[in-house]
Amino acid sequence: MSTDRFLLLDATQTRPTRVPLPPGFGVKAGSADTEGRFSALVNQLDIATPMHVHEQADEWVYVLDGEMEIDFDGRTHRLTRGMSALLPRGVPHAMRNVSQPPVRAIQVSSPGGWECFMADVFAAGDAVRTADGRMDMAKVNEIGAAYGMRYTETTMGMPRPA
Repeated sequence: MSTDRFLLLDATQTRPTRVPLPPGFGVKAGSADTEGRFSALVNQLDIATPMHVHEQADEWVYVLDGEMEIDFDGRTHRLTRGMSALLPRGVPHAMRNVSQPPVRAIQVSSPGGWECFMADVFAAGDAVRTADGRMDMAKVNEIGAAYGMRYTETTMGMPRPA
């Protein structure tokens, strides 16, 4: 049994990332911590996440506070505090906040790597943005290919890291 990977964080702590992530994103356990088995993030869903698909990872979402909607398999599902959803790999889905203050959720991806994808996207900076500052999803998808991550929308508003 390995004890060298024990990780204890207080309520405000997050794991360091290669580049700053936007406010509201926080890595609680990354791929490097879990030997790639999973990633766990806390996410304040300030913006809608457009339709996308994870080809390699299942995603589990648990609502801590607030309310969100998930579009999955042609239906919209409303999640409130304490509810969760398993989003199997290979099935497109979208998520959006429907409460004020914005929903806070835990997102677990297995296998891990979602936090690495996010770091790569934010490291790319303006190279993945349109002239009006929105995310150019074709360019984001070029990065996502290495992670089995693909958006089906063409642009998306996303905050810049702090």
